[in-house]
Amino acid sequence: MTTGTRHDRDGAPQPQRFVISFAGFNRPWAVWIAHRLEEHGHRVALQRWDPQTSPGLTEALEDLARSGSRILVVLSERYFSAGTHTDEEWNAALRTVTGAHPDRFAAVCLTDSPLPSAVAALEKTDLWGLDAYEAEYRVLRRLELPTDRIGTESGRRGPRFPNDPPEVWGRVPRRNPRFTGRNDVIGALRAALTEAPPGASTVTLLGLSGVGKTQVATEYAYRFASEYDVVWWVPAEDRPTLRERLADLAPALDLPRGAGSYGEQIRAVLEALRRGSPYHRWLLVFDGCDSPDDLIDLLPSGAGDVIITSRNREWAARHTSLVEVPLYARPESVTFIRRRARRLSGVEADQLAEALEDFPLALDQTAGWLADSPLGVGEYLTLLRRRLDTHEAVTLSDDYPLPFPTALAILLNNVRENFPDALALLRLFVFFAPGRVPLRLLREFPADDVPEHLAGLINDQVRWNAALNKLVQFSVVRLEYSDLPVEEGGGGLETVQLHRMVHNIVRDDLGEEEAGQLSRAVRQVLAAADPGRPTDSRLWPRYAELVPHLETAGVLTSTNPRIQNFLLHCLRYLILAGEYRTCLRLAEETDGAWRAMLGEDHDQVRELSYHHGGALRMLGHFRRAEVLAKSIADRLVEERGDRDLETLRATSTYAGVLLGTAKFEQARRLLEHAFTTYRELLGEDDSTTLNAQNNVAVVLRLLGRYQEAYDTDLDTLRRRERVLRVRHIATLSSGIGCAMGLRLMGRYREAQARQEQGLKLNAQVLGPNHPQTLRAEHNLGMCLRRAGDIPGAGARLRGVLERSTRVFGAEFPWTLMVASDYATYLREYGDVGEARRISEEVVRGYQSQLGLAHPYSIGTVGNLGLVLRAQGEREEALSLAEQALVGMRGALGDRHPWTLGCALNASGHRNITGRLEDAVDLSRETLRTTGQVLGPDHPMTLSAEIALAADLRAVREDVEASKHEDAGLRALMRTLGPQHVHTVSARQQTRPYWDFEPQP
Repeated sequence: MTTGTRHDRDGAPQPQRFVISFAGFNRPWAVWIAHRLEEHGHRVALQRWDPQTSPGLTEALEDLARSGSRILVVLSERYFSAGTHTDEEWNAALRTVTGAHPDRFAAVCLTDSPLPSAVAALEKTDLWGLDAYEAEYRVLRRLELPTDRIGTESGRRGPRFPNDPPEVWGRVPRRNPRFTGRNDVIGALRAALTEAPPGASTVTLLGLSGVGKTQVATEYAYRFASEYDVVWWVPAEDRPTLRERLADLAPALDLPRGAGSYGEQIRAVLEALRRGSPYHRWLLVFDGCDSPDDLIDLLPSGAGDVIITSRNREWAARHTSLVEVPLYARPESVTFIRRRARRLSGVEADQLAEALEDFPLALDQTAGWLADSPLGVGEYLTLLRRRLDTHEAVTLSDDYPLPFPTALAILLNNVRENFPDALALLRLFVFFAPGRVPLRLLREFPADDVPEHLAGLINDQVRWNAALNKLVQFSVVRLEYSDLPVEEGGGGLETVQLHRMVHNIVRDDLGEEEAGQLSRAVRQVLAAADPGRPTDSRLWPRYAELVPHLETAGVLTSTNPRIQNFLLHCLRYLILAGEYRTCLRLAEETDGAWRAMLGEDHDQVRELSYHHGGALRMLGHFRRAEVLAKSIADRLVEERGDRDLETLRATSTYAGVLLGTAKFEQARRLLEHAFTTYRELLGEDDSTTLNAQNNVAVVLRLLGRYQEAYDTDLDTLRRRERVLRVRHIATLSSGIGCAMGLRLMGRYREAQARQEQGLKLNAQVLGPNHPQTLRAEHNLGMCLRRAGDIPGAGARLRGVLERSTRVFGAEFPWTLMVASDYATYLREYGDVGEARRISEEVVRGYQSQLGLAHPYSIGTVGNLGLVLRAQGEREEALSLAEQALVGMRGALGDRHPWTLGCALNASGHRNITGRLEDAVDLSRETLRTTGQVLGPDHPMTLSAEIALAADLRAVREDVEASKHEDAGLRALMRTLGPQHVHTVSARQQTRPYWDFEPQP
């Protein structure tokens, strides 16, 4: 079948030509083989095997032979499953083609699974499980090529050997040497990932708790490690831990850690994965995510793959493919049991599998117990049947079959009766949350603060290890080791994994007195681990480790002031880290208990309310936040007066909520009073005073008093630069406010220049994906658009919207603001259909969050009207424009710039629908009022003048129209320049419209 190596006249081997035929699944092997042959001087072409494109198998194989090259076939199950052909068809085709071309075909094999019998004619050599040297040697030997230059490199970088580990390998659980079967599941998982559209390779392994989802994901990571440059494992039982582990990927990718922002690391990781830089092929496993809302905004996109393990079928509606992980098939159960308990016969293993209904976790626990017990399977099954008639045998939830808790109870009884230290340790564990138990915290905690019978255990390392090892022996817990170097705090035991079913059964078995002692001890452990500075982002990973255990340990209902302060620190961390939903849930659960224990007026209750209200406000629940903040402010004003520092804090918080509900004048009065009083009590340059001054600038801007807002922002900026220095986060925020003020006043070039510099500083200090940097980039996009850089504006706005949606979610208030601005851009310069879709989503979002009468709801309805006008739906557009005008007048009065903008749009809609006189009347009024409010040279005033000229022309008042048009054009050329888009549009007699822009 093969020929020897060709030599030239001098006896040196001649280069040969090869075609490597492979299934797409095995491309890494084909690419590596091709590279090695090329390094030996041969020419190689790759041909992905797809017999579906040919009339039949024989024809497809003949096409390979027509190349004139030697054919090397990479055999695997996938090669033969690429079509729908039977083994008989394959045998016939292989015999025909190899018989016609006896010297042309050779093969390497990557599987030990049964293959069609005619494969023997290819004289395959096996490569699976070899190192690179041996694999290359076997390929060369099979092709009868010289083997004296194995490993030769010409200097060009080649592909990684498929069996070599990835460049980044992060905390993947140890491979289970007893892993059994599951070939169908792993095959379905691989197919779902490889066949997904680009950027959408996300698969959820779905199944009951304990069915083996984590084991399947782990085995997949090891089997296909050669396909990836990065394999990263993320425990995802709770969001803080998930974020912590995802952020840990940043240094592994050589990304900068940033300056003070924990969330920045996550955003940098997601962006790097999306770009595929520095690694293009990656695999992330999110293990144990039963709450899609915790993960959906953190799912990476790009060229890599994502595996999620979960019990929650809701993932089917979250743009992931589902692969079900079923119970073991009976042969798999028997094989697994006999690997776990070698003393059992096949018949006994079958008996045990039948009793436990082939449930993997139950099999692992019971077979592990039987492995070290003299009890026979028959006796064990008798015990099981006896237990089925008792209350203990009742299934704790519909997710678990009946025998599983029964078998688990037997295991725990064995621990209880024979291993008191192990039982004591286990009972302590169950006052942490199910899942990861941080052993480090227990070992660092003084033994004086735990019950007496535990103190000796914690102080005695030998007893501790013996108790822990016994729990592992009986599969009650699983150890998880750190993969960090020893010098970085790794290299040792970090956590144990405690299954929820174990947790529940042990906890329910405890008496009230002992449970109270243990829960108090764990609360002390957690509080002792409080870093004490939630504002320091470097300490956020420590808080992320603690937060999951707050509820289980009873922290939320503790009467101990030290524990209460610890909880407040955790809530503060959650707000700063952007974990608003978790903060809101914990605050709401705590609120009732604290009010009942401490009373409505207690300082701790008030502090809790600040965090509670902050979470409500950031999530867009403004009405609830307003009620809460008002109650605190009113009470303090009555008790302490309006000049008390705590009262000022409460009234400023209340005013911040009023800004969200568009009660701008009321908020202004409160904020100006706070600023004036702080200045008198603390001085002009105190940081609290400067914060209050910044708040005054915000409300002035929302009131449309742009010059006053800018002057206030500029004074705040200069003071912060002097007191806090240029690179302080608050100083950078004032810089954004100044740039926004310049833009709103129509000083576009100055605004752009200031914001370009500000964006660079924010990116340097905070990182490119910090929320404040995104705010700066969004404002720069708006500056670019107003200054006439249309492509630059589009790129900025699109990028900020994508990142905001991924980080915060589509319904987040900040995201709605960015989406609104991007939709107005698309209406003028992009896809009008997409602009309409986004505009409608924004309107729905604002109306749902803020109500129909809020200026943001009203203004975005007006924006939607402009989209309908662009699509030719004039009457519908007029209706929305008039609705926006009436609504904005009612909300803010006739002289607010937003009302004047709505009037500018409404007059245009009247014009194009034939209501010409009405259009002229409204345009005259709009021009007069705009000039008074914003000044004669403001871009909106000049737009109103050009719009009036258009309306006058429509009623044949050409002389007056020309007068206004000439005046407007001269002013536009003087203020914006002759080539500015506004000037060019006016010169072309294109009627201007106004875009409503929600403000942060």
